[in-house]
Amino acid sequence: MKAAVYLGKEQLPVLDVPEPTLEDGEVLLEIEACCVCGTDLRTYRHGDAKIRPPRVLGHEFCGRVIESRAPGSGVSVGDRVVMYIVLVEGQDRYVEMGRENLTPHRTTMSYHHDGAFAPRMKVPALGVRNRNLFRVTSDISPEVMSLAEPLGCCMNAHSRLGIGLKDTVAVMGAGPIGIMHAALARLQGAQKVFVLDTNPARLERARGFDVDGVWQVTPDGAHREALRQATGGHGPDVVIVAVSSAAAQNDALEIAAKAGRINFFAGLPKSSPVASLDVNHIHYKELVISGSYSEKKSDFQAAFALLHSGRFPADRIITHRLPLHRIAEAFPLMEGGEALKVCIHPQA
Repeated sequence: MKAAVYLGKEQLPVLDVPEPTLEDGEVLLEIEACCVCGTDLRTYRHGDAKIRPPRVLGHEFCGRVIESRAPGSGVSVGDRVVMYIVLVEGQDRYVEMGRENLTPHRTTMSYHHDGAFAPRMKVPALGVRNRNLFRVTSDISPEVMSLAEPLGCCMNAHSRLGIGLKDTVAVMGAGPIGIMHAALARLQGAQKVFVLDTNPARLERARGFDVDGVWQVTPDGAHREALRQATGGHGPDVVIVAVSSAAAQNDALEIAAKAGRINFFAGLPKSSPVASLDVNHIHYKELVISGSYSEKKSDFQAAFALLHSGRFPADRIITHRLPLHRIAEAFPLMEGGEALKVCIHPQA
């Protein structure tokens, strides 16, 4: 079969690979849809030391069970499923806390196990045994359900922000993750939701969602003043940084209201992870800063349920669709801001 195989930096050819064969406890999926993640883009452009090539990438997927060697697993041949992609064996303090995303002995689909940029993918026995497969019980589109994984990562951040009816929210970054954060904030009852970005094309797309304003980030700081005016001079109660930028992190500290909450959703490049931040904002404004990494299984379950409800604007977040052999076209579409989510159809 054909698969998009990561061989190293800027090497993701579509190659002939052996068909997956199952061992006891494993399940075979026919992949119906797999979205391209910003992590896939970063891996393609810069490489990733955690991935040992050759590796089939793709971790935001929906598929159908076509073979099973896992009796009693809770899924059967013919079931449509999505997957919580973090695999954990054993217990430690983080697993016991329900924060399995933080355990040091986790493995992940498409990092340590072949992923879903292929017509078929096998689910390791550990993932089946841990009940990481979630049955899709409606006729909802596989494209929509493929967003469960990135939406779960957003849920992880929101679980610490406590957004509610009294809050105004600013999201730094108008890519697909930023738009997901903005949509979640609205669903949680935020009074006003604003989106900021340096890219005019992305901001134009953001206008099509339920937001109260968008601003282009400029060196003169005009966006900060505009946001202050839009929030009665106070600044937003919640700021989510959904872009890998130290400047955006500094902006968040400056624009947040006193007693505000900030989430650094996006990390900085590992080649330059240290930022110079004006921490006096944290001190004098009594800001609460959190980070978020990956997702807990409870976050994935919440995202899965929200997508099933139809209340999340998933269909508008997926803007482009490509067959597997054209996967390389996804990256410039994402980088230029022309696309939000690009969905790959391996069966096409």
